Amino acid sequence: QIDLIAVGKRMPDWIESAIKEYRKRLPKQIQLNIIEINPANRSRKNSTDNYKLEEQERIVSAIRPDNLIVVLDETGKQCSSKELAVTLRAWADEQQSVSLIIGGADGVSEELKRRAQWLWSLSSLTLPHGLVRALLVEQIYRAWTITSNHPYHRE
Repeated sequence: QIDLIAVGKRMPDWIESAIKEYRKRLPKQIQLNIIEINPANRSRKNSTDNYKLEEQERIVSAIRPDNLIVVLDETGKQCSSKELAVTLRAWADEQQSVSLIIGGADGVSEELKRRAQWLWSLSSLTLPHGLVRALLVEQIYRAWTITSNHPYHRE
């Protein structure tokens, strides 16, 4: 079971369409839940640290107690699709449920990063949050195809 916990709501139709397509392709044994978190209300009187803390409370409340925590962060470790496939296979073999966390516009708090078992960077580029959602779901599908010897992934 994979919980994709993402700060933000109301994704553009093309993002929702891409996510829907790749979720439809996933096998039934991979349960992918998308949990949307309301972003903090922004104002000039507040700070990014306070926004991150407010969002952290909402994120933490959505994490299942026994889940492995993976935070998407620009400072995290990058991996190839094949490495991700090995990681997903290990999680499945260990029956480990996972929370993949996409923070808000200002990222995630340092405390949440410390709680994570894995800081994962998709790219050194700055990516829009909706695109990250679609990319994650596609990469989960791709990882499954690699472990299943499905022809979707080519080298």
